[in-house]
Amino acid sequence: MALKTSKFDAADYLETTEDISHFLEDAFAEGDPAFIAHALGIVARSKGMSELADQVGVSRQSLYVALSESGNPSLSTFLGVLKALGLKLVPTPVPEAA
Repeated sequence: MALKTSKFDAADYLETTEDISHFLEDAFAEGDPAFIAHALGIVARSKGMSELADQVGVSRQSLYVALSESGNPSLSTFLGVLKALGLKLVPTPVPEAA
């Protein structure tokens, strides 16, 4: 009997605002802008890219491109997506190295 597998998509598991918040916290902890944009794209897909694009005021295609692994979203797009997701960016001090 052959083993059946399916492609994993994190977007399928981001159901609550808390799930999304934890997912993005982990992405931010990496400190890589491309990784953060990609993670935000996964979250956007989990919520519906077309609806989110409407709320942000950009086209669906533009949002896909901006939030891809090679994308570079503008600050206004980035903050608009966070707001549409019910999240906000809160700067916190980086702990000093001992």
